[in-house]
Amino acid sequence: MQWTDRIRQTKILLVIAAVIIAVTSLLISHFLVKDLSNEERKKMEVWAQALHALNHADENTDLSLVLDVMQGNTTIPVIVLNDKGGIDDYRNIQDTLHLDQIAQRMLKAGDTIVVGSQIVCYDESVLLKRLSQYPYWQLGVVMIFVVVAIFALLSSKKAEQNKVWVGLSKETAHQLGTPISSLMAWVEILKENHPDDDLIPEMDKDVKRLERIAERFSKIGSLPEPTPGSMNEVIAHVVDYMRRRTSNKVEITTQIPDHDVVVNMNASLFEWVIENLCKNAVDAMEGAGKISIQLIDDDHRVVIEVTDTGKGIRKKDINHVFTPGFTTKQRGWGLGLSLARRIVEDYHKGKIFVKSSEVGKGTTFRVELHK
Repeated sequence: MQWTDRIRQTKILLVIAAVIIAVTSLLISHFLVKDLSNEERKKMEVWAQALHALNHADENTDLSLVLDVMQGNTTIPVIVLNDKGGIDDYRNIQDTLHLDQIAQRMLKAGDTIVVGSQIVCYDESVLLKRLSQYPYWQLGVVMIFVVVAIFALLSSKKAEQNKVWVGLSKETAHQLGTPISSLMAWVEILKENHPDDDLIPEMDKDVKRLERIAERFSKIGSLPEPTPGSMNEVIAHVVDYMRRRTSNKVEITTQIPDHDVVVNMNASLFEWVIENLCKNAVDAMEGAGKISIQLIDDDHRVVIEVTDTGKGIRKKDINHVFTPGFTTKQRGWGLGLSLARRIVEDYHKGKIFVKSSEVGKGTTFRVELHK
């Protein structure tokens, strides 16, 4: 849980850092655009003075300098209006069919300079408009790159984690194989030497249980072929096993339809899913409480709900309960629910999620399978 909290805090810090960088970039661009806008304003004031000088030129006016200033504006759109609102001149305007509308827009924007009886209306240059939009395009490209990089990183990390869990599972199954075979042989010897001993059948059940567990671990990482099986029997096996190995203070009840609910599944692996949910429920109730298992047979799906009266899950932890390594227990690997989700979603193409949880009252896990 501490590891998950640390990851969450790191993500928050990264988001805050990204926001600060984005805001800083936008502020710098804003001030730069503002400075360039002021420069264009000054250029237009000089251009307007040159226009005024041209309109009032006499034999002493240096027209070459005035014309150089007038012709020097090749980027800033300009429309010159007379005192009656008519258009006397324009420059750098591509859409000449809508000069009146463009002039009115410039007047509303306030980008005007009054020179005598004329009004010089101007707009930002194309370069300035592109520069004002550039930071947003830049931030968009950076955000896309960051999202792709994070997605690739998470995918790579998830693939690496899957390889670790698969390798660990197969190695566990391999290591269990030899002692289980030996135990099976010893149980057979005990049966021959002590046929009336009531404890030997129970030992035999436990050895077969170990064999089944090793088989489950060996199937992690492969895609076992699902076959039609009775979900009623799967739940009955799990309940029988849990009742024998939990405290009398834990009450396990079931709500199962009278008819057989047949689903395409790997029964051995799916028993593991229900068993994990029940074991988590026992841990959450600290050895005393009630577990309810409900099997619902809909038209197109089968639903299994496991409800306990335990301590519940905090809201901030609900999205992390299936994350490998996440656990709220003092001792635990945090792999049970992760493997359960892998079995349900990857192998059986179903869904498993926390339907509801309330701290101090209990939790309901829901599994959905297609028929």
